[in-house]
Amino acid sequence: MSLQETIKKQVIDAMKAKDTLARDVLRVLQGDIEMHHTRTGEHMTDDQAQKVVRKLIKSNQETLAVKPDAAAVEKLNREITILEALLPRTLGIDEIVAALAAVEGGIKAAGNDGQATGVAMKHLKPQGLAVEGKDVSAAVKQIRSA
Repeated sequence: MSLQETIKKQVIDAMKAKDTLARDVLRVLQGDIEMHHTRTGEHMTDDQAQKVVRKLIKSNQETLAVKPDAAAVEKLNREITILEALLPRTLGIDEIVAALAAVEGGIKAAGNDGQATGVAMKHLKPQGLAVEGKDVSAAVKQIRSA
C-alpha cells in the first residue's frame, strides 16, 4: 500500500474514531500532497510524500521551539507522533555506528567531520538504510572521538 493510500485509510479511521486532531493533521498532509499533483500534473512518489511528512514534522518542531502554551505543546507533540508513524523507522545512533563499522577507517581518516559524514552517507545510502542526517553526524562524531 502506498503512503498516500495509507493516509487516506487513516483519515477514514480517524473519522470513525471521532479523532478530530488526527483527521485534521492527516487532511492537511493530504492537501499538501494533492497540491503537488495540481501544480505539476504528476502523482507524488512515496519518497516525495515522506519529504512532505518530514516538512510538517519540522514545522511543528520549530513551533515547539518558540515555547507555546501547554495545550499547544500537547497538540503539536500529538501531531508529530501521528506524522512520524507514517514514516519508516530510522536507525538510531548506535545502530548507525554499527552499520558504519566497515568504513570506520575512512571516517577516522577524513579531514573533517563534514568529509567523514560524506564517507558515511556514501556507505549507508546504497544499502537503503533509513537514517536522519543529524543522527549520522552524531554517529560520525562518536566514531571519530573513539
